[in-house]
Amino acid sequence: MADDLLHSAAEPEYDASSIEVLEGLEPVRKRPGMYIGGTDDRALHHLVAEVLDNSMDEAVAGHANRIEVTLHSDFSIEIRDNGRGIPIDPHPKFPGKSALEVILCTLHAGGKFSGKAYETSGGLHGVGASVVNALSDSMVVQVARNKELYEQRFSRGIPLGPVAKIGQAPNRRGTTVIFHADEEIFGSHRFKPSRLFKMVRSKAYLFSGVEIRWKTEIEDGDTPTEATFHFPGGLSDYLVETLGSASTYADKPFSGIVDFKEKFGTPGKVEWAINWTPSRDGFIQSYCNTVPTPEGGTHEAGFWAAILKGIRAYGELVNNKKASQINRDDLITGGCALVSCFIREPEFVGQTKDRLATTEAQRLVENSVRDHFDNWLASDTKSAGAILDFLVLRAEERLRRRQEKETARKSATKKLRLPGKLTDCTNKNREGTEIFIVEGDSAGGSAKGARFRETQALLPLKGKILNVLGAASNKLSSNAEIRDLCEALGVGLGPKFNVDDLRYDKIIIMTDADVDGAHIAALLMTFFYTQMRPLIDQGHLYLACPPLYRLTQGAKRLYVADDAAKEAALAKGLGGKGKIDVQRFKGLGEMDAKDLKETTMDPATRTLIRVTIDEDEPGETGDLVERLMGKKPELRFQYIQENARFVEELDV
Repeated sequence: MADDLLHSAAEPEYDASSIEVLEGLEPVRKRPGMYIGGTDDRALHHLVAEVLDNSMDEAVAGHANRIEVTLHSDFSIEIRDNGRGIPIDPHPKFPGKSALEVILCTLHAGGKFSGKAYETSGGLHGVGASVVNALSDSMVVQVARNKELYEQRFSRGIPLGPVAKIGQAPNRRGTTVIFHADEEIFGSHRFKPSRLFKMVRSKAYLFSGVEIRWKTEIEDGDTPTEATFHFPGGLSDYLVETLGSASTYADKPFSGIVDFKEKFGTPGKVEWAINWTPSRDGFIQSYCNTVPTPEGGTHEAGFWAAILKGIRAYGELVNNKKASQINRDDLITGGCALVSCFIREPEFVGQTKDRLATTEAQRLVENSVRDHFDNWLASDTKSAGAILDFLVLRAEERLRRRQEKETARKSATKKLRLPGKLTDCTNKNREGTEIFIVEGDSAGGSAKGARFRETQALLPLKGKILNVLGAASNKLSSNAEIRDLCEALGVGLGPKFNVDDLRYDKIIIMTDADVDGAHIAALLMTFFYTQMRPLIDQGHLYLACPPLYRLTQGAKRLYVADDAAKEAALAKGLGGKGKIDVQRFKGLGEMDAKDLKETTMDPATRTLIRVTIDEDEPGETGDLVERLMGKKPELRFQYIQENARFVEELDV
């Protein structure tokens, strides 16, 4: 009895009153990362993309041909279009509210679910405008419809009054949105003219029928204060401008547009432009419904499949037997490509829409591009021959290096055949292989039982590696953990690093889901950023996402990543019988091989985070690394002071 009393006094009661219900836009302010990917500089600028995408949808649908984007001196953003204007009449389901208020104050409310108002659109979930409203301390929306002007004001997602008619608008139509991002959410981050300028310009390239006017009241030296963008040539113009004076294997890019409705009877289209150059590394920028998809997806896969099949078929046509050796990696090396597709009801991974998941898009894009590529190669044999010769050389170089790596892997394995060190995979070539960097022997033991021997290698680290920022070069080369890591990867440090020597496709940092694990991951990312930067640039570095909890109810089992997900699962239940048992994993070593495989290592069920560097603002990454990992503690202290108020809870 005394034990029961002690237990109830020590722990708060868990009953119905413990279940918190967030209403309206509260979830957005409580967990902004779920909706815009965080509260950093990238997330801040994503607010502009959400509003601009709505105006672009109006343009693509044929209802607008002009968009104006203005950055004001107080860092507020104004976006105006000459489209139809958001409806302001009462909503059928909410008679006391206008459609405008419902759209701006309700998650999952919009005109893009049924496909009746928009055949294709970048907005899908009905959360974009309402999320921007929730995360702005001030938002003003003006709508010009039927020669009359209406306005409604909001603050942090709450209407300051109903929609009101404020005057006549005989020569105006469309929607104007003016918002100021909330400093309670984004802290000291501010909109950057250079970044917004690039965003606005790229949108104009993506739809040749729109004119976008840019203006900023904040000068940063290099960014024009005013500009007008209208590109009839679309992506072809964009690629020519991007490559500038670089020499190319084709005089003009291979480019085109295919209307899916004409070819396949389904709404949408695809536009593309590609050329190859020996002057720079290759890249691909892809978009779906004008939304950037930096992590690619099915439309990219379809595009590269068409190019690969086309170049191999051309090689067979001209009796070049080595063309069959060309693979996708060879195409991407020196291949500079832009792909933009418009499809109905696309499926994205996450609200920030970084990756397209629509299966049908791969078939539509591949079949559209393939026919045109075959005709282009046949009609321009000079360019086709130059591209084919370049790609065959790349394939031969890749195969030669693969043979060298097989020898390098054997020698590296011999060097590292030590207790608790490298456990290599059996595959002899790099393609499809992974190395997991884990902390400690206990985690390494679980991982050995969970791994796929053919493709997954393990390298346990003993404790925390050296903080390489500011460390002397002789200290780096003499550090045992760093030396083992370099030998396992098959590469050198700093200027001696060559990404072609890398022995694995993916380097995956797999640390415990606690403070020490986060510190080790930060030290490793700092190491790779300062000593092996191309490895990050080319997408080889990843973070594993081990769960923090395992919930069990009868035969049902669920893994969750954090406390918020745990509480949500406890409130909802698992669908099993009996009490829900909660186990917290204090470290990877506590997880058995089955748990670790299912949640963290199996490519079919795991989640990986790719480590990237912001292409628009690469200098900011370096500044942040210096502040957090450098030798000046006062910079770290300043960062903590600036950001501590955004920490909702500590796990110590």
